[in-house]
Amino acid sequence: MKKALFIDRDGTLLVEPADEQIDALEKFAFVPGAISGMKALSGLGYELVMVSNQDGLGTPAFPEETFLPCQQLLLDTLRGEGVVFDNILIDKSFPEDNAPTRKPRTGLLKEYMDGSYDLSACYVIGDRESDVRLAANLGAVGLQLGPLSWEDIVRRIRGGVRRVTVARKTAETDISVTVDLDGQGDSRIETGLHFFDHMLTQLVHHGGISLSLRCQGDLEVDEHHSVEDTAIVLGEALRKALGDKRGIGRYGFALPMDESRALVLLDFGGRSELVWDVSFTREYVGDMPTELFRHFFKSLSDAMQANLYVQARGENNHHLAESIFKAFARSLRQAVSRNVFSYEIPTSKGLL
Repeated sequence: MKKALFIDRDGTLLVEPADEQIDALEKFAFVPGAISGMKALSGLGYELVMVSNQDGLGTPAFPEETFLPCQQLLLDTLRGEGVVFDNILIDKSFPEDNAPTRKPRTGLLKEYMDGSYDLSACYVIGDRESDVRLAANLGAVGLQLGPLSWEDIVRRIRGGVRRVTVARKTAETDISVTVDLDGQGDSRIETGLHFFDHMLTQLVHHGGISLSLRCQGDLEVDEHHSVEDTAIVLGEALRKALGDKRGIGRYGFALPMDESRALVLLDFGGRSELVWDVSFTREYVGDMPTELFRHFFKSLSDAMQANLYVQARGENNHHLAESIFKAFARSLRQAVSRNVFSYEIPTSKGLL
């Protein structure tokens, strides 16, 4: 399906003057970052569509002959940078007209609502709340300049959304995991095992991801099924969120914690392997059997299709376990970090 970027004009591409009309060339000025931002968004497979409210355009209050030179200069300047709009849609009504074509209403965009566009993969870029509401009305993603810079917007669109939800229900467990690799560190983790929750929370704080994880398992039988199946679902979510892995670091971390130290090496290379060099001296840490830590990382490695090398030493078993999870989180953070302006797959084979 086709996709488009719906881009506001005044306040987004051009600096909007106090009187809200760019009706003279001396008022013409680009918003900082707009030209480089538009260049970075060209050639990504999106149609470029300008969507603008121009109050009373064509009336004596705003004659077209005062608008057109500024509009032509805008288009010529962008064309000189290799940016060409596929369509230009301008609503000429006044706000009090309540026209169906005026943003945030969608009347101006009927041709994009015929089912041939994946609107959930489209973006509306603007500087006003009405642009964000237009996106919501379309079922698209709204990006507001002001809270976001043009650089932020480019990174968001070029990077795409690395957010995935995976659910798995068996006779033993019912698990749902939502991972956002570019999230803000939000988390809600409930496995029924308090120490396991504490360890998984380290992935949020030290991995720089958002994670929502709920597991209802047969803890009355044993902890094994909950830990193993959580690893399977979490690993699958991480793997799917990475997509084709373009631009990622791929590899990643050694970390001390009090008297303990942990080394976790990670490679999202598409193959699964775990090397485990850790010895616990207690059967349990909190409500978590220590024998299940290795099993968790083995199941996680398989589901992520990644190589993991884990080595840790320490006297305090709580610190030992926590240092491993923190080191894994830091390794994960390094491996999934991405340069959206260098979109190569990190392998000489061309596929991971």
